[in-house]
Formats: sequence, C-alpha cells, structure tokens
Amino acid sequence: MSGEAGTIFVGGGGEGYGLPQSLLLKYGNRHGLIAGATGTGKTVTLQILAEGFSAAGVPVFLSDVKGDLSGLAVAGSAAHKLHEPFMKRAATIGLDLHYAACPVTFWDLFGEQGHPIRATVTEMGPLLLSRLLELTEAQEGVLNVAFRLADEEGLPLLDLKDLQAMLVFIGENAETISTRYGLVATASIGAIQRRLLVLENEGGARLFGEPALALSDLMLTDAAGQGRVNILAADKLMNSPRLYATFLLWLLSELFEELPEVGDPDKPKLVFFFDEAHLLFNDAPKALVQKVEQVARLIRSKGVGVYFITQNPADVPEAILGQLGNRVQHALRAFTAKDQKDLRLAAETYRPNPRFATEDAIREVGTGEAVTSFLEAKGVPGVVERTLVRPPASQVGPIDAVTRAMVMAGSPVKGKYDTIVDRESAYEKLKARAEVAARAAAEQDQAATRDDLRIDDSDLREFKKGRRYEGGAADKPAPKPRSSSSRSDSVTEAFAKSFARQLGSRSGQALVRGVLGTIFGTKR
Repeated sequence: MSGEAGTIFVGGGGEGYGLPQSLLLKYGNRHGLIAGATGTGKTVTLQILAEGFSAAGVPVFLSDVKGDLSGLAVAGSAAHKLHEPFMKRAATIGLDLHYAACPVTFWDLFGEQGHPIRATVTEMGPLLLSRLLELTEAQEGVLNVAFRLADEEGLPLLDLKDLQAMLVFIGENAETISTRYGLVATASIGAIQRRLLVLENEGGARLFGEPALALSDLMLTDAAGQGRVNILAADKLMNSPRLYATFLLWLLSELFEELPEVGDPDKPKLVFFFDEAHLLFNDAPKALVQKVEQVARLIRSKGVGVYFITQNPADVPEAILGQLGNRVQHALRAFTAKDQKDLRLAAETYRPNPRFATEDAIREVGTGEAVTSFLEAKGVPGVVERTLVRPPASQVGPIDAVTRAMVMAGSPVKGKYDTIVDRESAYEKLKARAEVAARAAAEQDQAATRDDLRIDDSDLREFKKGRRYEGGAADKPAPKPRSSSSRSDSVTEAFAKSFARQLGSRSGQALVRGVLGTIFGTKR
C-alpha cells in the first residue's frame, strides 16, 4: 500500500532492475497512464494503485470491466494460488507484505451488482447525448433545440420519456419552431427517436432518472480514515461500449464542474481510473476530444487525478497523453509495422535511462513487470526504470455473490438510490396540458351537440302544428345555421376527444406522446 509518508510504493528492483519506484501523493492529481497488451498485468497495477490511494485516505472510482477488481473488498489469503509467488516477489523487492481489504462501495447502472447509479437527461446535456446516440450534426442541432425549449418552457428533462415527449412536441410544431431556431426536420426527429429506442432496448434508460448520483457519495472515507474504493460493475455495461464511455465522461465532467478549486493539495481529493480508455476516443468528434482535453488539463486544480488504462498509449490523443505524468507501461507486442511504430512512439515519451534502451525494455518486460516513470520533485518526470510491480494486499480475482451482498449491506449509501423517484417533469407537464386541452375540446363538442338538439326540437314542433310548405323547394325558408364546430371538428378537437377517451389506459399514456404537439400550440 503506502510506502514512505506521502508516497505509494509501486514496485522495486532486483538483479537487472532499477531503484524502487513510488508515486508521490502530492503529484497524484497530475494524472497517469497504465498501458500494455492483454495479460501483461494492467489489472493488478490498477489494483495496487487503488489500494495505495485508499490507504492514504484518498477515495477512488474505478470500473470493473471483467469482474476481477471486486477482490479489493477482501483481504488476500495464504490459501490463494498466487500466495507463494507473491511472497517471493515481496522478498525480492524488499516489501513486508500484509494482506488487507479496502472499504468498497459497489455501483451498477443496471442495479444488479451494486447500488443503482443515475443521471438526469439535463445533467447529461446535448453534447454527450449526441455522442451516446451517434447523431449527425443536423440531429445534434435538433437535440439542442429540445434542451433550449425545455428550459424556456420550464419542462425538466429527467428521464427518457421526458425527452421523447419533448421531441414529439417539436415534431408537431416544427413549422413554428423552425421560424425561431432554424429548420427542424421531421426526419431528424424520427432518427433521434429511433436511436432512443435502441438505447432503451440496450438498458440505457436505467441510466436516466432520479435520485441522481450525489458526487459526495463518491468521496467518502471510512471510520479509520481510509478512502472508499467505488467500483462500477461494468462487465455487462461493456456490451454497450458507447454507453460505458459516455457515462464515465459525464461523471468526469460533473466532477470538473461541481468541485471547488483547491490548487495543489498534499494529496488528491479523488482519483478516477478510466479503464478501456480507447473507447472514449474511438470515432469521437473533435468537440468531444477537445472537451476531454480541457477537463484533463483543468480538473487537477480541483484535486482530481485521472488515470487512463488502455492497451496502447497511441489510443490516447497526443494532447491528452502529454498531461499524464505518472506512467506504468507494461509489455507491448510488435508483430506488425504499425505495432513497431507504436512501440517506438511510446518509448519516445519517456525520459531515457542510459542503462538500457526504453524501446527494448517495453518489448521485453514480462507479466507483472513494467517500465515506469513517476513525477519527482517540482513535477519533473523521473528517469524511466524497469520495475517489478509489487503484489496486491487484497484478493486477486472476483468475490462471490454472497460476499458482494454482505459488502453492499454495510454500505454507507444503502437504500439511498434503490427506489426510483418519478417527480413531475416534462412528460407529466405536457400530459397535463394535453388533458386540459382534451377536456376543453370535449366541452365544446357537447355544447355544439346541444345546439343541434335544440334546432331539431324546434323543427319537430313546427311540424306538429301542421305548418306545411306548399311552395316548391325554392319557397322553403333557409334552415337555421348550425354551429360550425358541430359536424366539422378541427384536427385538434378530433385528437383531443380521442385522447380524452383513452386517458388513464396504458395505450392512452403511450398516445400522449403522439398528440402533445397537436393539442397545444401555445405556451400555457
């Protein structure tokens, strides 16, 4: 865990290796990189860094993409198959290894392997939603209009049904809205609605709603002063990689926007590990990459350290890679010309060591070994070293369902997010307006019907009195005028009456989305 005061011991040397390597806590918010091919030890490196930050009183957030990191909640054991190799390595690098668990909080977007974690549609914003839904520039413009109108009309966008209702309203009033905000194409609206349907089918609707995540719940310590390790169950979430990447980027953005400036603290306020970081940048629009770059550059002054975990440093844009001061590079394979070029570029980003060629070292290190470089005094990058990574104190590998349930039962946020709160928002407000319009249309229709009945009764009385028209058709008096609304309902009234008959039924609730815009065209 922690080495000397103010440091996290990462690994050491043996024959053929360099000096012991430690991460300085005061530079823990200068961000970092853990890279290497599959199976070279990235997960264990992430685990020991999480342990070190937790032991130093720094809360941690990380995603568990394979289920392996849940072992942080349980102390390692002499019965584990890796006990003997771990003890041997600890002796080699001069580490007195003591097994220990970390205080862990489990989270899960689907609410299955951890506490539910949600955001509102408004918090997510149009830029990230457009990325999530893979929208074109024109479709993103329509989404921006939806957010603007929701603000102007006082219609909170909390969950997906709020956004869907807003899109229907825009579609039904496209002509009026287009004169104010520019062309709003119904084809774009339809495309967004289809993408929302796909998102729902993938389970993404569970991300949106209330109670939304309070960032303070990610920044807790236990009674002993250890930082809590927040683990997001991401094995199922990885089936929707864009949802995974968008959620983590949203969380990072929220931290950036809400946390106060703290300058250069003695240790970070929170450390954020972004596993499978390449998913964040794959096909990302320029605006999104610029946002990530901005967040990475400025969030360190909020006391947040961001550590990207990926297979190849080339997965991270150069502008962001240059800001990652603490690096652990596991082995890279170089079988193709592209691989060799990536290896060469990775080696060039390190401060060279005269004892060995960095490029050769990155190619040759084995599992559990790495080429490391951490910031030294005054934030200067350290000389690259070959390092034996220390064994973890917590269990390597996943825990069982019973143990997970026990950990969740003792969680400080138990019960806080379990029940969904569906307060009045855009969908309910638009529905209420539609109901008022439907009742008004029904009352107008009833009034017109009464007028018709009075006319018919008058004709009948005249007939009973024996009054006859003896002249031709041309001599007949003109019939009394009927109400213009009695037999020729407007489109709005027809929809409103149909809506009124179906309100309260399941199908009626679904119908609301299709008629909202038609029923009311003015602000109420």
